[in-house]
Amino acid sequence: MNMKALLQSRIGRLRILGFLEGITLIFLVFVAVPMKYGFDNPWGSKIVGPIHGALFLLFVFNAISLGVEKGWKFWKTASTIFIASFIPFGSFYIDKTVLSKIVD
Repeated sequence: MNMKALLQSRIGRLRILGFLEGITLIFLVFVAVPMKYGFDNPWGSKIVGPIHGALFLLFVFNAISLGVEKGWKFWKTASTIFIASFIPFGSFYIDKTVLSKIVD
C-alpha cells in the first residue's frame, strides 16, 4: 500500500501514527534513556520524549475513535492495540497482524 492510500483512510492514518509512535519508543528505550542514565546526557529524552508523548496520545485517541466508529470488540481488537503500544516493537507487530488486515 502506498503512502497516498494510507493517508486517505482512517485506518491508514492510524497505521502511520503507530509506526511513528513505535520508532520514537524504540529510540527512547534503546538510545535516549541509556544516554541519560549511563552517560548523564539527557538531550535525547528532552527532545524525543515530548514528541513520543504527543504521538502516543494521538495514536490512542485515534484508536479509540476508530474502534468506536467500526464497532470493534474491546477485548479482541482495541485492548490488543493499546497493550502493544506500550511494548517496544509492539506497534509494528500490531500493524502487521491486526491493522493491515482491517479494511477501511
